[in-house]
Amino acid sequence: MGIKYGMIGGGQGAFIGDVHRKSIALDAFAEIAAGCFSRSVENTLETGKNLGIAAERCYKTYEEMAQAEAKRSDKIDFVVIVTPNSTHYDISRAFLNAGIHVVCDKPLVWETEQAQELADLAQKNNLLFCVTYSYTGYPAVKHVREMIRKGEIGKIRFVNAEYPQEWLASPAEKSGNRQAQWRVDPEISGKVNCLGDIGSHAENMVSYMTGLRIKSLCARLDKIVEGRVLDDNASIMIEYEGGAKGLYWSSQIAIGYFNALRVRIFGEKGTIQWAQESPDCIDVFMSGQPGMRLSRGRDGFYQHAQSFSRIPAGHPEGYFEALANIYKTFTGAVAMLKAGRHIREFTPVEAEFDFPDAKMGMDGVKFINKCVESSAAGSVWVNY
Repeated sequence: MGIKYGMIGGGQGAFIGDVHRKSIALDAFAEIAAGCFSRSVENTLETGKNLGIAAERCYKTYEEMAQAEAKRSDKIDFVVIVTPNSTHYDISRAFLNAGIHVVCDKPLVWETEQAQELADLAQKNNLLFCVTYSYTGYPAVKHVREMIRKGEIGKIRFVNAEYPQEWLASPAEKSGNRQAQWRVDPEISGKVNCLGDIGSHAENMVSYMTGLRIKSLCARLDKIVEGRVLDDNASIMIEYEGGAKGLYWSSQIAIGYFNALRVRIFGEKGTIQWAQESPDCIDVFMSGQPGMRLSRGRDGFYQHAQSFSRIPAGHPEGYFEALANIYKTFTGAVAMLKAGRHIREFTPVEAEFDFPDAKMGMDGVKFINKCVESSAAGSVWVNY
């Protein structure tokens, strides 16, 4: 039973859409069959032609695509939304109303109420909703999650998560960089830039790995490059339910850093550290013992984490594989629903359902809004 998907965004000249298509193609569990790749009809048609999509399924607007695909006997099973932030809510809602599963880039939407509406709509219509927090797809990340669940480092005391980049250290938006232009524009990006683009990954990664829930936070959102109206640097102190503390930092003005997401988890018995730019490895420090490095493919990961490992040790697995792992689970769940199962029949085990869902998307939106609230009030503590 073949799985077919469509895409909104990702036309000629775009970046992330092609990444999604290549990641989905790694396992060949789904094939692209339709799209509205650009506001430019010519771009959409050219992109569709290059992807082998029939011209009749290359649509002028996402509304037209949702309505037309819903009526087809061979309609797409899910849609991938890789457009700027301002469009996510309307596009997601259109396809959920058309009875089509949704995969959406992050941050999901601007307001928590919008995220809740989408989650409720997906549940009501027996549809799956995935938000592409892609780093959760790494096998090492899934192994860390299991280590924490099994209490290997004891009760968590403190968490440090950081995600520095350098690409907006100068005003790139003034030199024709299209990615920079829309990300620093509040009409398109929303209330935040840096915090939503990469700070939300820090929040999601800590939540995914540790299961900790935020109780309160204190945020400072900086606009360091002259003339910017949205943040390019963010520092957040966290208090979690249960007493643990945390500190998050995201920055796009950190010269010398590219995609340096790193999480350090400090427990009563030991520490775990993972870094996105060395994603196959986990550093573990247990009290009174020599430090050790676990390596994907070489060292024994827990069964679920190991099931996402694709090649032997020493051959690095990276971003494409991590995103492919998310799609591997998501398309498997789509296939089960297509075969007649109802969403309420799913059991809460990673083997069937381990992809970032609408709840994770909603958590990210809430985090962003609480940070904005705190920073605007003078970096005060705000409760969740």
